[in-house]
Amino acid sequence: MAEQQQQQDVVGWAARDTSGVLFPFTFPKRAMKSDEITLKVLYCGICHTDLSTIKNEWGNASYPVVPGHEVVGVVIEVGCAAHKFKAGDKVGVGYLAGACFSCDSCGLGDENYCAEFVCSFNSSHPDGTKTFGGFAGSMVVSEHFAVKIPETLPLDKAAPLMCAGITVYAPMKRHGLDHPGLHLGVLGLGGLGHLAVKFGKSFGMRVTVISSRPDKEKEAIEALGADSFLVSSNEEQMKAARGTMDGIISTSSGALSLTTLVALLKVYGKLIVVGSPNKPPELPTFGLISGGKSIAGSMIGGLKETQEMIDFAAEHDIVPMVEIVGMNQVNDAMQRLARGDVRYRFVIDVANTICAA
Repeated sequence: MAEQQQQQDVVGWAARDTSGVLFPFTFPKRAMKSDEITLKVLYCGICHTDLSTIKNEWGNASYPVVPGHEVVGVVIEVGCAAHKFKAGDKVGVGYLAGACFSCDSCGLGDENYCAEFVCSFNSSHPDGTKTFGGFAGSMVVSEHFAVKIPETLPLDKAAPLMCAGITVYAPMKRHGLDHPGLHLGVLGLGGLGHLAVKFGKSFGMRVTVISSRPDKEKEAIEALGADSFLVSSNEEQMKAARGTMDGIISTSSGALSLTTLVALLKVYGKLIVVGSPNKPPELPTFGLISGGKSIAGSMIGGLKETQEMIDFAAEHDIVPMVEIVGMNQVNDAMQRLARGDVRYRFVIDVANTICAA
């Protein structure tokens, strides 16, 4: 009996308080339901949401928190009513782990906007069981909330697509910013921004990166394929670019000048906000009215969109730039992430380091 119980234990790394420091943490594997699968976690990306949660910056941390929602793994067990996957399949799991399946959003395939959606970590299922994320050796999830990873995608680089990738892909598709010849602005060149550049170029768009960091220009153009680069503090550059962009994806979490960004848009242009600014920005009413422009928000994507995004990424060889770290390096990676010292996504090699850490 003791041996059986030991087999059901999962090793992970958890934060226990607002310091956000992660320590080894063992917890019981959640009993798998008939429509669920168990996956051995292979890789897990580190998103800024993980950092904000373990430090309780949003006031919603339920300690202990095992973070991680950019997960790639291999299926090791399949429930009797689960038919989407079989043992050995490579799958990805993102921010979603549950939804009501009865509201209008769920009916449209937009589970990400379900008022009752369950996060894949720091949340609870309707039966009260807690969700622990991908900073752990295994996960139990509903098969509905997993997507198939194409064989041609490197597994370590596929992990960040489960959050960063879908976060930029979904609004570009929904708002028509996916057509050849359109001009896309990308504000911020980080984990989300560099993928927005790659998707934009694959859609055949002209892409301009807008950044506060002049030192990122060379990489934006030479490594990522951006067509042009604007330094946000350079008034002359920003003035010259006014009225030239069909849309802007704002991935920055810093303070936004919406007036400046709206001025860059053409008539009927769209500013899509996917990064949450630290301070509420002022709404440039006149700039919107005078050009028929719009500002919209977007949060990740539904499961159908996520599978579509993963397949598109595989077909067009869209992968993030990543730095692989071991589980024993995760606290240092979190500190570096807080400083913005990463190009452009940390990915934990969970399978090979979780037990050695």
